[in-house]
Amino acid sequence: MIECSVCHSKIASTNSKTISRAYDRHRSHVSSKTRFLNVLLVGGDCILVGFQPILVYMSKVDGGFKFSPISVNFLTEVTKVIFAIIMLLFQAQHKKVGEKSLLSISTLVQAARSNVLLAVPALLYAINNYLKFVMQLYFNPATVKMLSNLKVLVIAILLKMIMKRRFSIIQWEALALLLIGISINQLQSLPEGTTSFGLPIATDAYLYTLIFVTVPSLASVFNEYALKSQFETSIYHQNLFLYGYGAMFNFLAILGTAIFKGPSSLDILQGHSKATVLLICNNAAQGILSSFFFKYADTILKKYSSTIATIFTGIASAILFGHTLTMNFVLGISVVIISMHQFFSVLSKVKDEQQSSSLEMVDSQNSQRCKEKQKKE
Repeated sequence: MIECSVCHSKIASTNSKTISRAYDRHRSHVSSKTRFLNVLLVGGDCILVGFQPILVYMSKVDGGFKFSPISVNFLTEVTKVIFAIIMLLFQAQHKKVGEKSLLSISTLVQAARSNVLLAVPALLYAINNYLKFVMQLYFNPATVKMLSNLKVLVIAILLKMIMKRRFSIIQWEALALLLIGISINQLQSLPEGTTSFGLPIATDAYLYTLIFVTVPSLASVFNEYALKSQFETSIYHQNLFLYGYGAMFNFLAILGTAIFKGPSSLDILQGHSKATVLLICNNAAQGILSSFFFKYADTILKKYSSTIATIFTGIASAILFGHTLTMNFVLGISVVIISMHQFFSVLSKVKDEQQSSSLEMVDSQNSQRCKEKQKKE
């Protein structure tokens, strides 16, 4: 039951599970500005995600990496921390009269306490960012992107379990189509003739694929929940702590590597090239954009937008590196596009829209009753 703050009348709640009241208010007012933001997010994500596997591939020398992937991840997190600080300084200079500075000690301490949960996705992202490089040793760039789309199904299940998100039957069918499209493209994609850790390459590759899909899915869902549960906190405050935790975890990984491989591992700039600099900038921009996805849109839209990038990655890798666009790839992409259209179609959202309209009608009726009761008093 929900109690009105004006007349204290009670009405039945149509949703017993909410992330935060601030986010609920934001979600209930979908404006043209919000839709435009979603379009910009998807467009930017397609470009950045599409380039990421290509830049990783360009960074390889003789099939391997001359630099430490952990150093790239650390420098990426540091870049994102610097960006968050710059944005906080910019907002502090343009704050309104009477508003508390975003960089005051009390504000930072309060924001840090409220966003401790961000340490969880930060740790998971640190693991996932390393796995991105490992996956490039087994698959070509286009296949890596297609495999990453498996995260959509895992994320949908986690959203249902953790955030109580509801999906229609049509949307679940769309996710099933997505898996079919990925499977079509994945056929005969494993390289042959090499082994690692004493295991056949196929076993190794599928093991990394399982971890590669599960870990970032958990990270994305926890990140969305953490950002939206503290919706009133500035996104740049949240990014500062998220990326700060990420930099810390990656720095600990560098220290751990130095213990096993020697002090030379502490040289985080060793083996870097122009391609790795572009990779760091791309990864940083991609991470920053993702935070806006998770806070103002949702994880499913983020992952579906990444599927669009698969087309760009496949065509670009074919032009730049001579990779063949097989019929499996073309058919797989076609099925993925159909899945995306079905998932976001109006028919798949009819039930949710009816529930939203019903809630708005109840709110309107309750507000009217409150006003009438006040007049009588």
